[in-house]
Amino acid sequence: MGLSGPLSATELAAAASSAAAARSRRFEPRRLLAPLSVLVLAGLWAATAWLLDSPRLFPSPALVLEAILREFRAGELLIHLGWTLMRVAVAFLLAMAIGAAIGIAMGRMALIDDFGRPWLLFFLNLPALVTIVLCYIWLGLGEVAAVVAVAINKIPNVAVTLREGAKALDQALFEMAQVFAVPKRLVLEHIVLPQLAPYFLAAARSGLALVWKIVLVVELLGRPNGVGFQIHSAFQLFDVATVLAYALAFMAVVQLIEWAGFQPLARRLERWRR
Repeated sequence: MGLSGPLSATELAAAASSAAAARSRRFEPRRLLAPLSVLVLAGLWAATAWLLDSPRLFPSPALVLEAILREFRAGELLIHLGWTLMRVAVAFLLAMAIGAAIGIAMGRMALIDDFGRPWLLFFLNLPALVTIVLCYIWLGLGEVAAVVAVAINKIPNVAVTLREGAKALDQALFEMAQVFAVPKRLVLEHIVLPQLAPYFLAAARSGLALVWKIVLVVELLGRPNGVGFQIHSAFQLFDVATVLAYALAFMAVVQLIEWAGFQPLARRLERWRR
């Protein structure tokens, strides 16, 4: 290759792609750290349970796994996971849509930012429990109240994140697009969205972690099904193994969403932004 002259752009791109593929195939010891960390955590849990010797108050991983299998065989686990996932999905999408619209508007328009800042601070500091109780009182003990309560708690966080993203947009790119009369569709696709994508992803990741926790409180206080309802029922019986079984089952579902959803999406967004 050195004798045939400098490489073309296509050849350089192919070489870079081959090098990246070789790096991805290469074994890296760091990849073992995450599973090793999980094993250490499970080992510490098992050792603590053995030392305390109180299966009712501090069950071992084996007892919790047994509780998960028992609830799965009875059909209860999937039913209640399904109800919780449905509420999480609806509240999450609602909060992302409304919060993103508010945040982008505040980030791009000074008047709206000045007017909306006190509202944002108020709802950011409003306790989730107060919102849930008020929604149940005003809207009744139904699904609408449950979803609205969760969305209200999440919307301000999304708005804050997207507000900062909208403020950070490169104004020079907008001026260049205006000079060359770039169509608005292309401005949105090639200027706005690539810059906002990391903020959307950050809001979505933090949003999912917050939404599902609030959904459990909503279910504990006023729903006849869901993971939160089952945890409340197990709490009344002091059944710690069942409490941990439902908590770990839903944590596993959320982690699966992270691995199968957010991580591939983050890689695609990174390639798209380039």
